[in-house]
Amino acid sequence: MPRRRKRDYLIRGFSKLLKEDKVQIVSELMDNQVEAMELLKSFWHTDNSQQKIFDEFSENTISNYYIPYGVAPNVVVNGRTYHVPVVVEESSVVAAASSSSKFWSERGGFKAEIVDIEKIGQVHFLWSGEKAKLVKVFDELKYYLRGATKDTTKNMDQRGGGIIDFELIDFTEEIENSYQIKVTFDTVDSMGANFINSCLEEFASALQDFFKTHKIFSEDEKEVEIIMSILSNYTPNCLVKAWVECDFKDLDGVYKEMTGEQFAHKFETAVKIAEIDVYRAATHNKGIFNGVDAVAIATGNDFRAIESAGHAYAARDGKYRSLTKVTLSGTKFLYELNIPIALGTVGGLTSLHPLAKHSLEMLGNPSAKELMMIVASVGLANNFAAIRSLVTKGIQIGHMKMHLYNILNHIEATKDEKDMAVEHFVIHKVSYGAVQKFIENLREN
Repeated sequence: MPRRRKRDYLIRGFSKLLKEDKVQIVSELMDNQVEAMELLKSFWHTDNSQQKIFDEFSENTISNYYIPYGVAPNVVVNGRTYHVPVVVEESSVVAAASSSSKFWSERGGFKAEIVDIEKIGQVHFLWSGEKAKLVKVFDELKYYLRGATKDTTKNMDQRGGGIIDFELIDFTEEIENSYQIKVTFDTVDSMGANFINSCLEEFASALQDFFKTHKIFSEDEKEVEIIMSILSNYTPNCLVKAWVECDFKDLDGVYKEMTGEQFAHKFETAVKIAEIDVYRAATHNKGIFNGVDAVAIATGNDFRAIESAGHAYAARDGKYRSLTKVTLSGTKFLYELNIPIALGTVGGLTSLHPLAKHSLEMLGNPSAKELMMIVASVGLANNFAAIRSLVTKGIQIGHMKMHLYNILNHIEATKDEKDMAVEHFVIHKVSYGAVQKFIENLREN
């Protein structure tokens, strides 16, 4: 019978252990325990007070995982220039955002506007009573729910936000006795997840009290079963629009083998393909989120929630499509992005994480609306750069050039070898095999 390794055992009470003990247990899973412990500890912050903050961001923290923090300069949005912090491990993402931003800064920059800022929460419940009665007292119920949460919403109300409205959703045809109270919120400059969820749970309790005490309901109708109370990450009415536009002649020189008009029409066709082909649409939209996520992470925002909303929005008519569209009118080129982005500039990691706080300061301490427009513009910049490469020289030339250092580090090239490789691959195609062979030849000579 084979001997069981330590990693085959369940670990009981791991979250209650001291950090040092967690590190030791995890290191014992590795072939070289001492080396593993040293590696994990080498990424700890030298300032113990800062490290304690990082440890408390999450659960079972044993180290920090570094991702490069860079800058995409010269992002002009509505006439204002931003040098935008980005956190991403792929160098070509930063290069694409920077190149595209420079390109459009010379053609009027990005334009952006907030379409709406509503966020959504849901209280799902089962009730077997007569729907007409619920409809009849729904306005009264809305007033009751507002009153039940007045202490929770007081500060948000004072900041100009709070509860916007309530809507009764009937799901009884799909799930027996199933209803939802859909609530819309304005959380101003905070992302607002905790605020919304706190309100929703209070609504759920108040909803049960309302049914128990209201005279319109019979004894059989007074019982309500709460299924769940939770915000929705699909925020189709927390929407931002960003666009770029210019004359065809301003696109001359984008690629030496095309006129500006030819480029515009080929670009349009590429985007139309992403509107009809889900396989292309997924990659097309991923190019948008390359930029969106990088800025969201740099500013301490929840990029997972943003992606969830964006992809749901891309499929809002039942088919997953491009989030962007091209309009060619006369000699004019217009490229626009419509995307739901729920962001915060106060609360959460935005003020606790020192680099998130620094990022917002770099951007001039924007409001949530201003940050939405910046983020959307960077997403559009990345997407434009990707499509520009695809319809001209191809994406791999630039991507692999940017990937060169990763390959050189992987094969443990020295500084002198790296310098010679960079010079060599200015005019040669980059691939892992080609770089490896070049370094091997250097070492043999």
